[in-house]
Amino acid sequence: MLKGIPKILSPELLKVLCEMGHSDRLVIADGNFPSESMGKDAIVIRCDGHGVPEILDAILQVFPLDTYVEKPVNLMQLMPNDVGKVETPIWDTYREIVTKHDARGSEAIGNIERFAFYEEAKTAYAIIATGESAIYANVMLQKGVVTD
Repeated sequence: MLKGIPKILSPELLKVLCEMGHSDRLVIADGNFPSESMGKDAIVIRCDGHGVPEILDAILQVFPLDTYVEKPVNLMQLMPNDVGKVETPIWDTYREIVTKHDARGSEAIGNIERFAFYEEAKTAYAIIATGESAIYANVMLQKGVVTD
């Protein structure tokens, strides 16, 4: 065990986060996301017993967000036929978590169209498959530089 490391971050996940370099991307996927098929060229880490918010919060304690891009955090955009019909309260939770860990707050968060998100996910360094049941709960993070 280590001091100061969130217990939810497994040794495997910590190793992957350490291996990632500047501009590498990480997807924290909800339970409906096709993690294994999207992650054929990535490292897929199973965190089925956890939700995205607790994983996101723990990761952002040790993972710097990229300061060289406008939106280092991206969410999967609602499909046009879901706009006005599907609620995404989990996005408010993500805004709170990102604001806690990054001075840009919600300005650091963008949206990517669903199928473009899938294409970006295929090039991610790693995908964390969670048991999150909220829909449109996928988050893509772009790693920055550790300056401390």
